[in-house]
Amino acid sequence: MSRLRFKVVEEAFKKRPIPAATPNERPSRYYAKYVFNHEKMRKYLPLEAYQRYCATLDSGTPLDLPTADLIAQGMKQWAIEMGATHCTHWFQPLTEGTAEKHDAFVEHDGKGGMIEELSGKLLVQQEPDASSFPNGGIRSTFEARGYSAWDPASPVFLIGDTLMIPTVFISYTGEALDYKAPLKKSLAAVNKAALEVCQYFYDDVRKVQTNLGWEQEYFLVDEGLYAARPDLLLTGRTLMGHDSAKNQQMDDHYFGAIPERVAEFMKDLEIQALELGIPCKTRHNEVAPNQFELAPIYEECNLAVDHNMLLVSLMRNVARKHGFRCLLHEKPFAGINGSGKHNNWSLTTDTGIILHAPGKTPEENLRFLTFVVETLMAVYRHNGLFKASIVSATNEHRLGGNEAPPAIISSFLGKQLSEFLDKVEHSTADERFYLAGKQGMRLDIPEIPEIMVDNTDRNRTSPFAFTGNRFEFRAIGSSANCASAMIVLNTAVAEALTDFKRRVDALIRSGRDKMSALLEILRDDIRTSRPVHFDGNGYSAEWRAEAERRGLDCETSCPIIFDRYLDPESIRMFEQMNVMRSDELRARNEIKWETYFKKVQIESRVLGDLCMNHIIPVATRYQTVLLDNVSKIQAAFPAEQAARLSAYNITLIEKINKHTDFIVNAVEDMVETRKTVNKMEDIRELAIAYHDRVAPFLTSIRKHIDKLELIVEDEMWTLPKYRELLFIR
Repeated sequence: MSRLRFKVVEEAFKKRPIPAATPNERPSRYYAKYVFNHEKMRKYLPLEAYQRYCATLDSGTPLDLPTADLIAQGMKQWAIEMGATHCTHWFQPLTEGTAEKHDAFVEHDGKGGMIEELSGKLLVQQEPDASSFPNGGIRSTFEARGYSAWDPASPVFLIGDTLMIPTVFISYTGEALDYKAPLKKSLAAVNKAALEVCQYFYDDVRKVQTNLGWEQEYFLVDEGLYAARPDLLLTGRTLMGHDSAKNQQMDDHYFGAIPERVAEFMKDLEIQALELGIPCKTRHNEVAPNQFELAPIYEECNLAVDHNMLLVSLMRNVARKHGFRCLLHEKPFAGINGSGKHNNWSLTTDTGIILHAPGKTPEENLRFLTFVVETLMAVYRHNGLFKASIVSATNEHRLGGNEAPPAIISSFLGKQLSEFLDKVEHSTADERFYLAGKQGMRLDIPEIPEIMVDNTDRNRTSPFAFTGNRFEFRAIGSSANCASAMIVLNTAVAEALTDFKRRVDALIRSGRDKMSALLEILRDDIRTSRPVHFDGNGYSAEWRAEAERRGLDCETSCPIIFDRYLDPESIRMFEQMNVMRSDELRARNEIKWETYFKKVQIESRVLGDLCMNHIIPVATRYQTVLLDNVSKIQAAFPAEQAARLSAYNITLIEKINKHTDFIVNAVEDMVETRKTVNKMEDIRELAIAYHDRVAPFLTSIRKHIDKLELIVEDEMWTLPKYRELLFIR
C-alpha cells in the first residue's frame, strides 16, 4: 500500500468516534418528539381550530385563513418552547433532493423593539425563487416568482432550531415545480376511482387510502477513504476500480452480524428518525459488502414520501458524525449489487379492508381480483411510462444485474394467483371463486413449529411483483424521490379503475346483473393484460426476446425512454385524471434530459481529469522504474541472460504502454466528442448524443485503468482500492 494511501486509511480509523450513549427510554416515549402531531395540536390549539383542521383532512377542502392563523399561533408557541427561532417551507423541487429558506420568528413590535411572530399567512404561503430551481423553461430569470404552500396532511417538525413546514411548490402561473403537488393529485385521483369501484362491493366505504412502504438501501464508506476518491466525491460512484478478490461471492454479508461501528450509526439514526416521527422498523446487512437497508412501517403515501426524503437527509448527516459517508448512488461500485428503493404499494379503505388482499368469501375474492387485474391493466397500458418513471443516468447502471430487476416492466404474480386468474378467465358466469391465504407447512425438524407459507413466492428479477396483499415496485433507484414512480402508478391505476367502472356500468345499463358484468369485464382485462404477466427469470435472453414479441417496451436508451411521458396516451391520462397538464409534462422532460446529459458530462470530465492527472503519471512513473531495472540488468549481465531476466519487466512495460496509449487517445477523443455534441441546441438530442457517443468512453477507458491497477506497484497507486473501500474495519 502506498504511503499516501496508508495515511488516508490510518486517518479514517482515527476519526472513528466513541459510540454515543443512547437513551434508555423506550422508543414509544420519544416517538414524534419533534413533530407537531395531533397530540400536540390538541394541547396547543383551540378546540374549534383543531376540529376545523381535522375536517379539512377528512374532506380535502382548503383550510381557511382564520383557522390557519390560530394553528400558526399554537404551532409557534410549541416550536419556541422547543427552542426554535426560525421556520422554513420545506419542499421537494425536481432535483431529487429538498429545499428550504429559513426565516426568523422576528417582526417589529411598533415600539422600536421586536416580537416573535408566525402568522397564518406565513405558515400557508411563501415565495421562493422559481427560476433558480429546475423548471423546464416554465420560468425565466426575469419571471422568478413562485409559491410554496403548506400541506396540512403532512405534519410540521423541528430540525435543530428550525420549524420545518412541508409544502408544495408551484410557479406564478400555477404549474407544479415539485414532486408533492402532482403526487397529491394522483392520490386524489386513485381515491376517487377506487372509491367508486368499491361501491360494487361495500356500501360503507367513504375513502380509499394509498399506502407506501419503502425499503431504502445504501452503502457506507469511511469518510477519509471517500475524500481520497475524487470520483466518489464528485459523481457519487467509482468511475474506476478493479474488483476486490473477495466481494459478495461468499454470500456472507447478507443478514450477517452488523459491524459494531455501523450498529452505532444505525442506533443514532433510528433514534433521530423516531423523534421525527419516521417509524423505522427493519435494519440489516444487504448482499454487497458495506451495503445496508432500512425500512419503516407502512404509512399513507404522501407522508411516506416526505419521511423518505427527510430520512435521506438525516442519513447523510448522521453518517458523517460516525466517520462515514452515506452513498445513495444506485451503483457506487461495479461488479456487486447496486442499491434500490423498493416501493411496496397498496390500497386500503377507511373501514380497514386491504383491497389487494384475498378474502374469505367469493364476493371478497371478486373484489380482490378486480383491484389486482386493474393494477395489471395499468402496467400493461402504460408499460413504457412505468419504465420512464424509474430510469435515470444513475439507475441505468443498476438495472438488469446483481439482483436488480431488468429494464422491462413485467409483473410476477406467483403460481397460486396465476392459476386463479387462469381459472377466472375460463370460468362460467355462475362459478364461485376461492383463493387460499397463507397455508401451514410442517417441517420434519424436532421442536420447530409450523410455519405459514405466503400465497406467492418472491422473484428478485421482477420489477413489479405481487407479494401477497400488495405490489412491490422494485425497479426504483435508491437516490430517486419515490414520488416519481408513485405519481405514475397512482394515476395509471386511477385511469384503469375509471375505465373499468365505465365498462361495467354500460353492461349493467344494458340489463346485465352486477356480478356477471364484473366478471365479463375482468375476463377481458385478464386476457388483455396477459403480456405483462411473467413469473420467470427476468435476466434471461429468452425473456427479452419474448418481451419484444409481447409488445412490451424494451428500449434501453434512457433519454429515449423519457419520451414515454409525452406519448399521446400518457398526456391524455395525466390530463383526464387531473394530475398534470401537457405543458408540465414537457417541462419535466426538459429537466430529465438536461439532468441526464449533465450527469454524464460531469462523469466524463472527472474521468478525464483523473486519467491525465493521476492514472497516466502513476503508470508512467512505474514504467520508468521498470525501464531502469531492465537497463541495469542489461548492463550487469550477458545479453542472453539479461534478456531472460528482464523478459517479465519488458512484458509489463509493453502492457503499460498499450493501456496508457489507449487511455490518452480515448480521453482526447472523449473531449473532442463532448465539444462536438455540446453545440447541439435541442436538449433531447443532446441527451441522446451523450448516451450514445460520450457514455461509452466511460466504459472503455475504465477497462484499461482497471488493468493498470493490477500492474502498477501497489505502493505507487494513491487512490483507495475496492478492497479498502468495501470492508468497514
